[in-house]
Amino acid sequence: MPGDIRYLIFETQGGPCGIAWTAAGIVRFQLPGEDAETTRRLLTRRLPEAQAGAPPPDVARAVDAVKRYFAGEAVDFSGVALDLSDQSDFFLTVYDAARRVPWGATTTYGTIARDLGAGPEMAREVGQAMAKNPVALIIPCHRVLAAGGKVGGFSAPGGSSSKLKMLALEGISFAPPAPAQQSFGF
Repeated sequence: MPGDIRYLIFETQGGPCGIAWTAAGIVRFQLPGEDAETTRRLLTRRLPEAQAGAPPPDVARAVDAVKRYFAGEAVDFSGVALDLSDQSDFFLTVYDAARRVPWGATTTYGTIARDLGAGPEMAREVGQAMAKNPVALIIPCHRVLAAGGKVGGFSAPGGSSSKLKMLALEGISFAPPAPAQQSFGF
Protein backbone atom coordinates (compact mmCIF):
# COMPACT_ATOMS: atom_id res chain seq x y z
CA MET A 1 0.00 0.00 0.00
CA PRO A 2 1.61 3.29 -1.04
CA GLY A 3 2.36 6.19 1.27
CA ASP A 4 0.95 7.44 4.52
CA ILE A 5 -2.35 6.10 5.74
CA ARG A 6 -4.67 8.48 7.58
CA TYR A 7 -8.04 7.81 9.15
CA LEU A 8 -11.10 9.54 10.55
CA ILE A 9 -13.82 8.29 12.90
CA PHE A 10 -17.11 10.14 12.39
CA GLU A 11 -20.71 9.99 13.57
CA THR A 12 -23.67 8.99 11.41
CA GLN A 13 -27.31 8.26 12.22
CA GLY A 14 -26.31 4.58 12.09
CA GLY A 15 -23.49 5.03 14.60
CA PRO A 16 -19.78 5.84 14.44
CA CYS A 17 -18.07 4.91 11.15
CA GLY A 18 -14.41 4.99 10.19
CA ILE A 19 -12.59 5.69 6.96
CA ALA A 20 -8.90 5.35 6.08
CA TRP A 21 -7.14 6.63 3.00
CA THR A 22 -3.87 7.02 1.14
CA ALA A 23 -3.01 9.54 -1.56
CA ALA A 24 -4.44 7.02 -4.08
CA GLY A 25 -7.87 6.66 -2.45
CA ILE A 26 -9.89 5.07 0.33
CA VAL A 27 -8.19 1.94 1.57
CA ARG A 28 -10.58 0.91 4.34
CA PHE A 29 -14.09 1.72 5.53
CA GLN A 30 -15.56 0.59 8.82
CA LEU A 31 -19.30 0.25 9.23
CA PRO A 32 -20.76 1.49 12.52
CA GLY A 33 -19.40 -0.12 15.64
CA GLU A 34 -20.79 -0.12 19.15
CA ASP A 35 -18.98 3.14 19.94
CA ALA A 36 -16.26 5.36 18.45
CA GLU A 37 -13.42 3.49 20.19
CA THR A 38 -14.65 0.11 18.95
CA THR A 39 -14.94 1.53 15.44
CA ARG A 40 -11.39 2.94 15.63
CA ARG A 41 -10.03 -0.38 16.90
CA LEU A 42 -11.79 -2.34 14.12
CA LEU A 43 -10.62 0.11 11.45
CA THR A 44 -6.97 0.20 12.52
CA ARG A 45 -6.66 -3.52 13.34
CA ARG A 46 -5.33 -4.17 9.82
CA LEU A 47 -3.75 -0.72 9.49
CA PRO A 48 -1.66 -0.35 12.66
CA GLU A 49 0.50 2.32 11.00
CA ALA A 50 -2.50 4.57 10.27
CA GLN A 51 -2.64 7.97 11.96
CA ALA A 52 -5.70 10.10 12.64
CA GLY A 53 -5.96 13.04 10.27
CA ALA A 54 -8.14 15.58 8.53
CA PRO A 55 -9.55 14.20 5.29
CA PRO A 56 -8.70 15.73 1.92
CA PRO A 57 -11.67 17.06 -0.11
CA ASP A 58 -12.42 13.79 -1.95
CA VAL A 59 -12.48 11.80 1.30
CA ALA A 60 -14.57 14.53 2.99
CA ARG A 61 -17.12 14.13 0.14
CA ALA A 62 -17.19 10.36 0.77
CA VAL A 63 -17.74 10.99 4.52
CA ASP A 64 -20.63 13.32 3.67
CA ALA A 65 -22.09 10.67 1.34
CA VAL A 66 -21.88 8.04 4.11
CA LYS A 67 -23.70 10.39 6.52
CA ARG A 68 -26.41 10.94 3.90
CA TYR A 69 -26.66 7.18 3.31
CA PHE A 70 -27.28 6.45 7.00
CA ALA A 71 -29.85 9.27 7.02
CA GLY A 72 -31.79 7.27 4.38
CA GLU A 73 -30.78 9.18 1.25
CA ALA A 74 -30.05 7.28 -1.97
CA VAL A 75 -26.30 7.59 -2.47
CA ASP A 76 -24.10 6.34 -5.31
CA PHE A 77 -20.55 5.49 -4.19
CA SER A 78 -19.38 4.25 -7.60
CA GLY A 79 -17.25 7.34 -8.23
CA VAL A 80 -15.37 7.20 -4.91
CA ALA A 81 -11.63 6.66 -5.52
CA LEU A 82 -10.34 3.50 -3.85
CA ASP A 83 -6.86 2.21 -3.11
CA LEU A 84 -7.22 -1.55 -3.44
CA SER A 85 -3.62 -2.13 -4.49
CA ASP A 86 -3.25 -5.02 -2.04
CA GLN A 87 -6.18 -7.01 -3.49
CA SER A 88 -5.95 -9.92 -5.97
CA ASP A 89 -7.07 -9.48 -9.57
CA PHE A 90 -10.02 -11.82 -8.93
CA PHE A 91 -11.18 -9.81 -5.90
CA LEU A 92 -10.83 -6.58 -7.89
CA THR A 93 -13.04 -8.02 -10.63
CA VAL A 94 -15.64 -9.13 -8.07
CA TYR A 95 -15.55 -5.73 -6.36
CA ASP A 96 -16.01 -3.97 -9.69
CA ALA A 97 -19.10 -6.10 -10.38
CA ALA A 98 -20.52 -5.40 -6.89
CA ARG A 99 -20.00 -1.65 -7.33
CA ARG A 100 -22.41 -1.75 -10.27
CA VAL A 101 -25.31 -2.98 -8.08
CA PRO A 102 -27.33 0.21 -7.55
CA TRP A 103 -29.12 1.55 -4.49
CA GLY A 104 -32.26 -0.47 -3.74
CA ALA A 105 -31.24 -3.48 -5.85
CA THR A 106 -29.66 -6.81 -4.97
CA THR A 107 -27.86 -9.62 -6.74
CA THR A 108 -26.45 -12.97 -5.64
CA TYR A 109 -22.98 -14.46 -5.32
CA GLY A 110 -23.89 -16.90 -8.11
CA THR A 111 -25.09 -14.14 -10.43
CA ILE A 112 -21.82 -12.24 -10.01
CA ALA A 113 -19.88 -15.46 -10.68
CA ARG A 114 -21.92 -16.07 -13.85
CA ASP A 115 -21.52 -12.45 -14.98
CA LEU A 116 -17.76 -12.86 -14.60
CA GLY A 117 -17.86 -15.88 -16.92
CA ALA A 118 -17.51 -18.48 -14.17
CA GLY A 119 -19.87 -21.26 -13.21
CA PRO A 120 -21.95 -21.47 -10.05
CA GLU A 121 -19.05 -23.26 -8.34
CA MET A 122 -17.32 -19.86 -8.15
CA ALA A 123 -20.15 -18.40 -6.03
CA ARG A 124 -18.26 -19.44 -2.89
CA GLU A 125 -15.17 -17.51 -4.02
CA VAL A 126 -17.34 -14.48 -4.76
CA GLY A 127 -18.69 -14.82 -1.22
CA GLN A 128 -15.13 -14.93 0.13
CA ALA A 129 -14.32 -11.71 -1.72
CA MET A 130 -17.40 -10.05 -0.24
CA ALA A 131 -16.44 -11.26 3.26
CA LYS A 132 -13.00 -9.66 2.87
CA ASN A 133 -14.26 -6.41 1.33
CA PRO A 134 -12.11 -3.69 2.92
CA VAL A 135 -14.53 -0.89 2.04
CA ALA A 136 -17.98 -2.27 2.84
CA LEU A 137 -20.79 0.10 1.82
CA ILE A 138 -18.56 1.87 -0.72
CA ILE A 139 -18.35 -1.53 -2.42
CA PRO A 140 -21.93 -2.51 -1.54
CA CYS A 141 -21.41 -6.12 -0.44
CA HIS A 142 -24.60 -5.82 1.62
CA ARG A 143 -26.50 -5.92 -1.70
CA VAL A 144 -25.04 -9.32 -2.60
CA LEU A 145 -27.19 -12.18 -1.32
CA ALA A 146 -26.90 -15.94 -1.06
CA ALA A 147 -28.65 -18.34 -3.42
CA GLY A 148 -32.41 -18.01 -3.56
CA GLY A 149 -32.25 -14.41 -2.37
CA LYS A 150 -31.41 -15.45 1.20
CA VAL A 151 -29.59 -12.81 3.23
CA GLY A 152 -26.45 -14.86 3.76
CA GLY A 153 -23.60 -13.80 6.01
CA PHE A 154 -22.14 -10.39 6.71
CA SER A 155 -18.77 -9.90 8.35
CA ALA A 156 -19.44 -6.37 9.63
CA PRO A 157 -20.35 -5.59 13.26
CA GLY A 158 -23.87 -6.87 13.88
CA GLY A 159 -23.58 -9.54 11.17
CA SER A 160 -26.68 -10.30 9.13
CA SER A 161 -28.87 -7.95 11.19
CA SER A 162 -26.65 -5.03 10.07
CA LYS A 163 -27.03 -6.20 6.46
CA LEU A 164 -30.81 -6.29 6.88
CA LYS A 165 -30.82 -2.76 8.37
CA MET A 166 -28.75 -1.42 5.47
CA LEU A 167 -31.03 -3.08 2.93
CA ALA A 168 -34.07 -1.68 4.76
CA LEU A 169 -32.57 1.82 4.44
CA GLU A 170 -32.68 1.16 0.69
CA GLY A 171 -36.30 -0.03 0.76
CA ILE A 172 -35.53 -3.75 0.55
CA SER A 173 -37.48 -5.85 3.03
CA PHE A 174 -37.23 -9.50 3.93
CA ALA A 175 -40.39 -9.42 6.07
CA PRO A 176 -43.14 -11.79 4.99
CA PRO A 177 -45.84 -10.09 2.91
CA ALA A 178 -48.94 -8.88 4.72
CA PRO A 179 -51.89 -11.23 4.35
CA ALA A 180 -54.10 -10.38 1.43
CA GLN A 181 -57.24 -11.04 3.44
CA GLN A 182 -57.93 -9.89 6.96
CA SER A 183 -59.56 -12.09 9.57
CA PHE A 184 -63.16 -11.40 10.49
CA GLY A 185 -62.14 -11.84 14.14
CA PHE A 186 -64.66 -14.57 15.07
